[in-house]
Amino acid sequence: MAFRGRLRLAAAALALTALGGVALAAEPEKAATGKLQTDKPLGVVELFTSQGCSSCPPADEFFAELAGKDDIIALAYHVNYWDYLGWQDTLSTKENTERQYDYMRAFGSRSVYTPQAVINGRSHVNGASRKDVDGALARMDRTGEGMRVPIKVSRTSDRVMIDAGDAGDGPTDAHVVIVYFDPPQMVKIGQGENGGRSLTYWNAVSDIQTAGMWHGKAQRYELPMSEIAKKGGCAVLLQSVGKDGMPGPILGAAFIHKPDRL
Repeated sequence: MAFRGRLRLAAAALALTALGGVALAAEPEKAATGKLQTDKPLGVVELFTSQGCSSCPPADEFFAELAGKDDIIALAYHVNYWDYLGWQDTLSTKENTERQYDYMRAFGSRSVYTPQAVINGRSHVNGASRKDVDGALARMDRTGEGMRVPIKVSRTSDRVMIDAGDAGDGPTDAHVVIVYFDPPQMVKIGQGENGGRSLTYWNAVSDIQTAGMWHGKAQRYELPMSEIAKKGGCAVLLQSVGKDGMPGPILGAAFIHKPDRL
């Protein structure tokens, strides 16, 4: 099923207002370290992983380092197609697996694999290779394929404001995608290829929603704080979508809430 059709439209939860509207007294959102997060991070790393994959623990450990950085939006999608090996991934969802298959079709690949790291929605590398992941992030930042559209997050006591900037001469259409993820948690794996190991997983994606459209001009989106409070963590991706509905390059991203507890 296509990226556009699968993601649940969150129109009821997200009110759209123009930047020229009534000003709201708001505080900038801070990352877990207490530092103000940048409105143009270095990039987005989406790791496709599984508790039942023997090759994934090194990637999960490296991903934990990425998740601790303020200038990288790191999201882990646990997939379910390795469950037949004897252990059902406790963090996997069908939607996570479908997102990986959509990337497969978007990249013109013939199969999926773990650990796979998708960088900025543009290319994929071995998620356990620090050299490949860091190299892809640096190369895209240098060649203009990094985060081109600034996204600022601010909040009041009852709402979160997401301000997406202007595209300039760049792309003019993208989906505003809200990605919810769990706080870091330790999982004791009982069976399968990693049976007997206790592993800590960071930023495991639990839900994905399309919250609206962005058409190249500065726009404000508002999300009730009550929605954020229900989840462990939350990020926003400004992601272009192909005519076939497949996910495309990510143009901007930011954390809305980033938990730092075990």
